[in-house]
Amino acid sequence: MDIRPGDLDHPAVIGLLEAHLRDMHAITPAESVHALDLSGLRSADVRFWSAWIDGEAVGCGALRDLGEGHGELKSMRTSDTHRNQGVGTAMLAHLLATARADGYRQLWLETGATTPFFPAHRLYERAGFVACGPFGDYTDDPHSVFMTLRL
Repeated sequence: MDIRPGDLDHPAVIGLLEAHLRDMHAITPAESVHALDLSGLRSADVRFWSAWIDGEAVGCGALRDLGEGHGELKSMRTSDTHRNQGVGTAMLAHLLATARADGYRQLWLETGATTPFFPAHRLYERAGFVACGPFGDYTDDPHSVFMTLRL
């Protein structure tokens, strides 16, 4: 697997992100969807990576700088055809290594609270993330789970 920075203009990455947003809106009320679109991922405080296997975009993830040594994981996605094959684990490991190398002291994330998100919960828990309350601009939401990890 090759994890590359950027590629936000690549049609395969755009397709992966469009599928991500479509799925989020299909299983979560619109006001509770916090996934970034392409313009959000191009923000100066966000760095984005895509994962590739044999020329196919199979996953992605992003790291948003929250300032003062804190960061937020964003846009974690594995393609439907590559679920349960280690793509999410590899992307999470890459994001954690990057955050540590960049001197982050703590990471945060928001993910969904319903059954389709349970595999993501387990992935984050295995990496040491623990449940917490809302952070940043987030508010209490029954459709959101908030987690954090001290690095």
